[in-house]
Amino acid sequence: MAAKINNIDPPSSASSDSDVAESHVDFSEVFPDGDGDDGERSGDFYNTPASPITVPYCPRPPSTGSQKSPRSRRQRTTSINQSSKKTSAESMIRTPHRTIYTAGRPPWYNMAGQQVEPFVIGICGGSASGKTTVAAKIIEDLAVPWVTLLSMDSFYKVLNEKQHEMSARNEYNFDHPDAFDFELLIETLERLKEGKKVEVPIYNFVTHSRETRTKTMYGANVIIFEGILTFYNQKVCEMLDMKIFVDTDADVRLARRLKRDISQRGRDLEGVLKQYTGMVQPSFNHYIAPLMVHADIIVPRGGENEVAIQLIVQHVHAQLQLRGFKLREELAQTQTYAGQKRPDTVRLLPSTPQIQGLHTFIRNKDTPRDEFIFYSKRLIRLVIEYTLSLMNFVEKVVETPQGVFYKGKRMGTNKICGVSILRAGETMEQAFSDVCKDIRIGKILIQTNFHTGEPELFYLRLPKDIKDYKVILMDATVATGAAAMMAIRVLLDHDVSESNILIVSLLMAESGVQSIAYAFPKVQMVTSAIDPEINEKFYVLPGMGNFGDRYFGTEPSEEL
Repeated sequence: MAAKINNIDPPSSASSDSDVAESHVDFSEVFPDGDGDDGERSGDFYNTPASPITVPYCPRPPSTGSQKSPRSRRQRTTSINQSSKKTSAESMIRTPHRTIYTAGRPPWYNMAGQQVEPFVIGICGGSASGKTTVAAKIIEDLAVPWVTLLSMDSFYKVLNEKQHEMSARNEYNFDHPDAFDFELLIETLERLKEGKKVEVPIYNFVTHSRETRTKTMYGANVIIFEGILTFYNQKVCEMLDMKIFVDTDADVRLARRLKRDISQRGRDLEGVLKQYTGMVQPSFNHYIAPLMVHADIIVPRGGENEVAIQLIVQHVHAQLQLRGFKLREELAQTQTYAGQKRPDTVRLLPSTPQIQGLHTFIRNKDTPRDEFIFYSKRLIRLVIEYTLSLMNFVEKVVETPQGVFYKGKRMGTNKICGVSILRAGETMEQAFSDVCKDIRIGKILIQTNFHTGEPELFYLRLPKDIKDYKVILMDATVATGAAAMMAIRVLLDHDVSESNILIVSLLMAESGVQSIAYAFPKVQMVTSAIDPEINEKFYVLPGMGNFGDRYFGTEPSEEL
């Protein structure tokens, strides 16, 4: 039975002023059904950063019929770093109390590389009942680093010519279940629960059509799905961990709808009233209000009900703690791997005097930056060449200039893609391009959160058909393996086969090697050296310091 939280005034306290201030925050930047520009297509690459009442009888509203929705085009989006200046495209929410980032995706999997199941909230309620406001307030108060908000409005079906004519006369019922593409909705929600990338349609309420661009979204710690018929489909209901029904007075909903449709969607008063009395209210009585029986919590007065919001937030926090979303700390605290057999998936360059000499220059803290770069490039080239020697080769017979046939080898595939983990991995791109003609290079930006110590995904640029490629993942050093594991998880979420991923690094820590091999046993690793341990700051020992800082000249002037 649903718990109905009714008519309880929020307690008055010193925080009242700040609470009022928070209510004026603009959340349009993070809502998937907003009007902000998500960028545009860029060749073969895509950029991303990232839910019982007695009612009077009235005639059953007409069905709108159904029509197959065309495949939507994926579009280019950009995630914004925490330190970036705020722009209109910035994916974050700022309040007087905190800043909540919807870019900067923390780990969504555990030490075994398996996804940590997100908490999915469904928000249901009539049109203009305040569902989006409730979702926004939950996001504010949760203060978790990554939340995905999915709106049912994104899944309206594409109208045919006759339906367009009906909508122009305000005779098309957008509140009927047949108006929604539930097949695409379920597929999208399932992929979000699996942590995979999705392309969400953007519906234009002025033209009653889907825009050519889409919104790129990922799964998250918390997924909020809101819409008028959130609880209508049984498969959707089964995916929800918490069901909330927003119960708002019909007069309030009508007033809000009039204001919204006239000011934002270009409708006239007569048309809005005709649609409301003929279709919106009858559909609410027949389809939406009965869904209240599925709700775990009924929230009267929508976003104004602070008590209900706080109870919901407390429950979600408790569930997140049970599921756990820590990664690097767990990796660093695992048992020592001293004496443990090294995985068969690791390939170590032969320790020749040349390799040892290069390491001597690179590891020496007194090596000048220009020499550090010079010897690093030499070692990177050797590592890349060795990596390519591990690829599959087939026999190839050619004729020499002297007219003699030579039986040689050629690489068995030309579908090889390099992906660098920014920024240290970017130092390996040039060597890869030098030895592989016309190679495609992708990028993944992963940074450590200063407060949590966890790696966070901020940006990625990958070929759209990367699932068909052998992927060489490049990072200069691997310590705990947390960033490498995140990059592998990103590739897997883009449907790259685990056996087609190969990590290339100059230096790895033993614990990082073992962690990656445990989580992803089919991923191969190539490195020029493996050091025995890491310190409390996650640096490899004896190591070579912060490779990126030394290479790009961004080392702090004084040792901390």
